[in-house]
This record gives sequence, C-alpha cells and structure tokens, in this order.
Amino acid sequence: MRTLLLALALLGPIERLDWTTARAVQSWRSAALEAPMRNVTSVARAPLVVAGLAAVLAVDLAAGAGWGTVRLAVVAVAGTNLIVEGLKRAVNRTRPDGERKRSNSSFPSGHSATAFALAWVLAARWRRASVVFFGLAALVAFSRMYLHRHFLSDVVAGAVIGMATAWVAVRWLPAAPPRARGTAEQRGT
Repeated sequence: MRTLLLALALLGPIERLDWTTARAVQSWRSAALEAPMRNVTSVARAPLVVAGLAAVLAVDLAAGAGWGTVRLAVVAVAGTNLIVEGLKRAVNRTRPDGERKRSNSSFPSGHSATAFALAWVLAARWRRASVVFFGLAALVAFSRMYLHRHFLSDVVAGAVIGMATAWVAVRWLPAAPPRARGTAEQRGT
C-alpha cells in the first residue's frame, strides 16, 4: 500500500517535469530540424530494424559468428515490444500532441524501448562501438520528444524497459545455439 501511495505522490512532480520539458523541447523546433528528426525517429521502425539486423547477420556470418547477435536482438526486441504494448493499453496516456488512442498511447515510448534494446545487444557484441549505439538510441528517444509524440517519462521508461529486456536476453540466452556433439559419423550413427 505504501508503494502505491508513493507512486501516486510522484505522479504530480513527474507530470510537471514532463510538461516543462515538452515546452522547452518544442521551443527549440525549427524547419531545418524537422526532416532530420523524422529520419532519426524512423531508425526504430520495423523495416529499418529488419534491414539493420540483416546487415548485422551478414557481418556476423562473414566473421563466422553465426546467428547469435541477431537471435539475441530478435528476442530482446520481441520481449520489449510485448511489455511496451501491454503497458500502452493499460496506461492509456494521451500523447503530448493530444492524440488519445489506447493502442498507440504515449506511455511508454516503443521507439525508445526498441532503440535501447538494440543498443544493449549490439554493445554486448561490439563493446568498442557502445557509445555510438547508445548515442543513436538517445537521439531516437530525443526525436520522439522533439516531434511532440512523447514526454520525457515516456522515453525514459521505454529506455529502461528496452535495456532491462535486452539485459535478460543477453544474460540468459546463449549467444550461439548449442551444437550437436560431433558428426553423425563420429557418433556411430
């Protein structure tokens, strides 16, 4: 009961911070940034995610690493999206631009969740490029606020969900599927 009361007590300050941040971000909007921000936000959409994963698969197969990274990414993104879609329907938060649609509500940000889930998986595979992966994920999250589709708390919650789900996938799912021991000939079959 105390946890629920604490959560309810925090909603007011969080909502004030969300609207203050939204007004500040909207004051920075300019015609020159509209197209770049729309392009950045599209990075976390399904067709580009699939194309990106195909590129990762090609790199991994060429390096002899197999399907491991792509398998982890698919599990992380699928898990992330199940959580996000369930929360969107349960919370049903109106978007900053006024759109109110339960299946596409504001909280949490699916774009941010997907971007951070992918950043986590890719950073686990290519640690030296982790700053690039997380920087791009942060830019996707910012673009959602810039385009007035999400509040700060939406993108932060999405980022946490994406990273937590990816962490579970990386932690508990082996990077490569187990191989059969020996060939059929070696096993005597």
